[in-house]
Amino acid sequence: MSDTNTASEPPVVVGVDGSEHSLRALEWALSVADHLGSPLVVAHVRSDALQLGAARIASLGPSPELPDAVMAAVRTVVEERGHDMPVRYESLDGSVTDALPAAARGARLLVTGSRGHGGFASLLLGSTSRTLAATAPCPLVVVPHEARAAALEGGAEAGRVLLGLHPEETPDEVVTFAFEAAHHRGVPLEAVTAFRLPPQPSSLVVAPAPALQVPPPLTLADDAETFVREAEREQEERLRPFVARWPKVELVPSVVPADAAGLLVEGSQDAGLLVVGRHHRHRFGSLLVGSVAHAVLHHAHCPVAVVPPVPQA
Repeated sequence: MSDTNTASEPPVVVGVDGSEHSLRALEWALSVADHLGSPLVVAHVRSDALQLGAARIASLGPSPELPDAVMAAVRTVVEERGHDMPVRYESLDGSVTDALPAAARGARLLVTGSRGHGGFASLLLGSTSRTLAATAPCPLVVVPHEARAAALEGGAEAGRVLLGLHPEETPDEVVTFAFEAAHHRGVPLEAVTAFRLPPQPSSLVVAPAPALQVPPPLTLADDAETFVREAEREQEERLRPFVARWPKVELVPSVVPADAAGLLVEGSQDAGLLVVGRHHRHRFGSLLVGSVAHAVLHHAHCPVAVVPPVPQA
């Protein structure tokens, strides 16, 4: 199942199924693994039919392993492209949503395409990628399909890194991932903090009694300026230790009273990587993909990294 021993460095793992979406993810993974100096693991979960056939043959006694045609084709693509990093090929059994996370334990990244075979070109995210975004044990990068994607000329390291940051809720590991990505690529990091302005007091009162003396509310401009200044202060305090740790990373702070998901999707049109956290926890304790991460996974124009929190003890 493998042909090249990888080094002790954590690998980049890419899931492939032979579709154009997965081959685009493979190209991105090859580029980023080469840039980071990490080994690459190319993983293919064999079809149900192939798994069943292999099990039936094995039940009859020792026999040669059934060839994995998809992996053979992908291996040809990788070898024709050329590479300097060690590459290992793994044919996996089980469901995709179980086998790929298992293969990615201890990995630096798990990379997938936005959809597999049979996906609609007008949609970005398939059910498998959506499930992996909630369950991957390491950062998951979903590479958008060509119809949705911004230009990726210059390789996986091209374009600024865009970070969706909530100063109070975004875990440290998400911010660390974004700074490291910008550092390794030698590109600016734009930290985007978006928030909604509270409703005006006047909008909460339909028809005040004439005798009720209510002081006029602040103008929207004054309110917005006050909240922006406070948000800028919170963002600066949150990022200060990371700026000290990565002084060479050009930080572009952005604080805007707007919808976070819409702002990040718009910014993804000329970004190289969009980084968000997976920090929404279900009441039963399982981790889910938060609303902002869910939205950008469906609509972003550049690769999206969903970074999980450190597992709780």
